Amino acid sequence: MIADRVREVSGVPVGEARPVGGGDVCAAYRLDADGRTLFAKTLADAPEGFFRAEADGLALLAGTGVVAVPAVVAAARDVLVLDWIEPGRPSPGAAERLGRDLAALHDSPAEAWGTPGRPAFLGPLPLPSPDARLADPGDWPAFHAAYRLLPFLRRAADAGAMADGDVRAVEGLCARIDEVAGPPQRPAVIHGDLWSGNVHWSATGRASLIDPAAQGGHPETDLAMLELFGCPHLDRVLAAYEEVRPVPGRAARTGLHQLQHLLVHAVLFGGGYGARCGQVARAALA
Repeated sequence: MIADRVREVSGVPVGEARPVGGGDVCAAYRLDADGRTLFAKTLADAPEGFFRAEADGLALLAGTGVVAVPAVVAAARDVLVLDWIEPGRPSPGAAERLGRDLAALHDSPAEAWGTPGRPAFLGPLPLPSPDARLADPGDWPAFHAAYRLLPFLRRAADAGAMADGDVRAVEGLCARIDEVAGPPQRPAVIHGDLWSGNVHWSATGRASLIDPAAQGGHPETDLAMLELFGCPHLDRVLAAYEEVRPVPGRAARTGLHQLQHLLVHAVLFGGGYGARCGQVARAALA
């Protein structure tokens, strides 16, 4: 029983576990515990380090002191226990606060690109990083091609999820990524998987960030992911962000920064995502 497992890993006496919506990968539960409410997510066959990686990512985000995240109560191989955040409704004011929070997050320097020395995941897929600590602003294009695009391209191609022409288009973009990468960018702390489902609009009026693939990355990746599948009051989020942290020319690079997540979707879901990867790669080069 999930309640027994939460008691075992956290030491917190909890009552009955009630299922709640928790995404496509894990089962999720709400548990009451002596006036405290907890959230638990489980995955029976979770890869080694899966929930520890999420807990470490939440700690990385929390350590910046500029974004709201749920507190980690316990992490084990098969379960992650967090403080419950009461959900609320998205509002223009909360969206503007989110934009300012993200701008402050992206001004927080990271030690290196990726997550050297610790595992990370994007959804259920391992997210590779170099063993060496690459931290130079000029390292990002090569890092992104080698560790964020080509591994997922190979998986999608091996799964038959992409036509040969679309594979070649992404390979061509990786070969010429320096031409379209934009100005040099130091590694910043980013959420890493910031689609709208990972923005938790809370009853406090401040959005919390959940389910991160937190790492040293390029700030434009978070913004591009918000745009990929839409977000409530997205115009307010981006306008508030730009007031604090302007990013000239970002629109021309949005496809480049969305491509990683489109490749992951091609691996996981197939369908039209493979063709869309090819389209985005061609557009980025054009």
